[in-house]
Amino acid sequence: MELSCRFKSLLIRDVIFDYILSAALVWFAICIYYALHGEAKTASLAFESNLLAYVELLLFILVSMTYLNTMTERGVFNALRVLLLNKQFSYRQLFWITGGLAFLLSMVINGLTVGLLMGAVVVAVGKDKPKFIALACLNVVIAANAGGTVSPLGGISTLFVWQHKILHFTEFFALMLPCLVNFVVPASIMFFSVPKEKPAVTHQDIWLRRGSKRIIFLFVLTLAITVSSNVLLELPPAAGMMAGLGLLQMFSYYLMKSENATFTGVEKRTRTLDIFESVRDIDWDTLLFFYGAMMIIGAVGFLGYLDLVAHFLFGEINVTLANIMIGLSSAFVDNGTLMFAVLTMHPDIHNGQWLLLTLTLGVGGSLLAIGSAPGVGLLGQIKEYTFGFHLRWMPAVLLGYFLSIATHFWVNSAGF
Repeated sequence: MELSCRFKSLLIRDVIFDYILSAALVWFAICIYYALHGEAKTASLAFESNLLAYVELLLFILVSMTYLNTMTERGVFNALRVLLLNKQFSYRQLFWITGGLAFLLSMVINGLTVGLLMGAVVVAVGKDKPKFIALACLNVVIAANAGGTVSPLGGISTLFVWQHKILHFTEFFALMLPCLVNFVVPASIMFFSVPKEKPAVTHQDIWLRRGSKRIIFLFVLTLAITVSSNVLLELPPAAGMMAGLGLLQMFSYYLMKSENATFTGVEKRTRTLDIFESVRDIDWDTLLFFYGAMMIIGAVGFLGYLDLVAHFLFGEINVTLANIMIGLSSAFVDNGTLMFAVLTMHPDIHNGQWLLLTLTLGVGGSLLAIGSAPGVGLLGQIKEYTFGFHLRWMPAVLLGYFLSIATHFWVNSAGF
């Protein structure tokens, strides 16, 4: 099992660096061609524009993941897991609680982290109930994707739309009810298959390391700074996030100085919080993948091929149908990559259609286990949750998908 995971990890990394090399070769070819025709500056500016979009994404996710890694190191998420274990909920209650928490947390935390966190809780309480583990994990995947669609802080595709100033931050909240429908409908269908029993009695002590609660406060403050600076000052979201990273580093320095006054020797070294370790442990695979994908898409868009696709999707066929089809394709292709491709097309559509596209791309990945980061993450970590099991419940997920679209047309009809 371990060798298989290592081989899979190496294979994924090979693909990522293939993307990066391909992006470099494509842009070098474009720049050489334009330089030979005396227009090197045109190609250079196009590259810089795409690079700027990537850097903003990189800095935003870097700070978010650094905070999450720091909270993990301080024991915040483990405390949440222990708290749920100690409450002695039934399996059916835990099914809704883990799903509901996944929905709420994914509004401010990336879906992969939420999926793995809730997956760990599900496995801990469902040791003797493999069916519960599989159903609860599927529910977590759907909930995480739905919750991440409501806020730009939790989903890559919504973050792209926000960064490109297509929609204001508060406009995404119009998707709250459609996303709730997307989560609740399949969960209600699966609920009747969840065991009624309670897990075995267990009790563990909740232990948080020093500074954990203040770090949660700093994370919330960072998100508040990010949103307010974007709304009031029109600064890019990355600016507020980087300010929050500075606050976290200052707090880390404070912890180190105050601990030095109390602890000495080995004990002191084990208690010190090092932010650079949290930066080191972020998911660099994902960030590098997005560099390659975004730069290749940017090159294809610069050459005009995406304009042809946009003319077909948003000109020759119905825009609503096009957005639904793009959303369905996110079950096979990363939704962030698809959203960046659409943004590069510069389609002339109303806010209601942009919200529809955000909705379909955000929740469409729930149709298959490989369609979203939470699904892929749980596939690799939890043996009870399989591609085949997810596929058996796809009709219920698909029903939630189309009902969420119908709900969007109902509650947000003014945007069309």
